[in-house]
Amino acid sequence: MPTGRRTAEREPGAWPRRIARLLLGAFLVFAGVAHLTLARQEFRAQVPPWMPLDTDLVVVVSGVVEIALGLALWLWRGPLIGWVVAGFFVAVFPGNLWQWLEGRDAFGLDTDRARFIRLFFQPVLIAWALWCTGAWRSWRATREHRP
Repeated sequence: MPTGRRTAEREPGAWPRRIARLLLGAFLVFAGVAHLTLARQEFRAQVPPWMPLDTDLVVVVSGVVEIALGLALWLWRGPLIGWVVAGFFVAVFPGNLWQWLEGRDAFGLDTDRARFIRLFFQPVLIAWALWCTGAWRSWRATREHRP
């Protein structure tokens, strides 16, 4: 019986998850590059003033982390990378929340309604990361095998 990579590629739903993982990686790399280049000011608008670090440093570091996570999604697969990416999306959520609460315009989000609707995309990104890497499936499998 085949094991390893070939078995994983034959599992039902493996190709949609793989494509979703690669797309999420591309999204993160694009966003990370945007942090460092064309949308730097826009990302600065999301850094809460209570953040104890320099605003530009937060934008640059988060951009580098996004690029690294995007590349990791392209190069590795498995539950661990899914949990790390999901954790990153959780970690940056306060910036999105703050942008809505303070009414900060960025990325064309120039109304409270638009900024509020954007908040609902963060859970989608978290679910996407956990699904496409098999993190949810792995977590469920370990829970089912507990005595």
